[in-house]
Amino acid sequence: MTEAVGLKVPDFSLPATSGGTFQLAAHAGHPLVIYFYPKDSTPGCTTEAGQFRDLHAEFARLGCPVFGVSRDSIKSHENFKAKLELPFELLSDPDELACGLFNVMKMKNMYGKQVRGVERSTFLIDAKGVLRQEWRGVKVDGHARAVLEAVQSL
Repeated sequence: MTEAVGLKVPDFSLPATSGGTFQLAAHAGHPLVIYFYPKDSTPGCTTEAGQFRDLHAEFARLGCPVFGVSRDSIKSHENFKAKLELPFELLSDPDELACGLFNVMKMKNMYGKQVRGVERSTFLIDAKGVLRQEWRGVKVDGHARAVLEAVQSL
């Protein structure tokens, strides 16, 4: 989906925390934010989730749910969600279905080795299922606020 801003996002579903299943089509009629992050309980991912948590009421007021996605298991997600008291669901993508759809898998340098991992990225999808904005290679600090401002401008 690279260069897909302005195009409809294909429907997909993933297992979610709280025993649910996320289905993109079920969210028609309101905007939503999907953010991809590398790994539960790592420093950057903890900070990012905390910033989305702290702004959750403002996203909710705009009728815009937020979903976090990584390749971690639902069990790992449930622990991460509980530890940070996240008011939104986390989606498990071990088979990289959504990661592939949004083209977030990249080669990264980790301790001098090339590893394939999730590039921290966020996507804003409008009420009609159209990708309105994407942020790639996200720097965590202040990012959730920038996404909120984009939602407000829809």
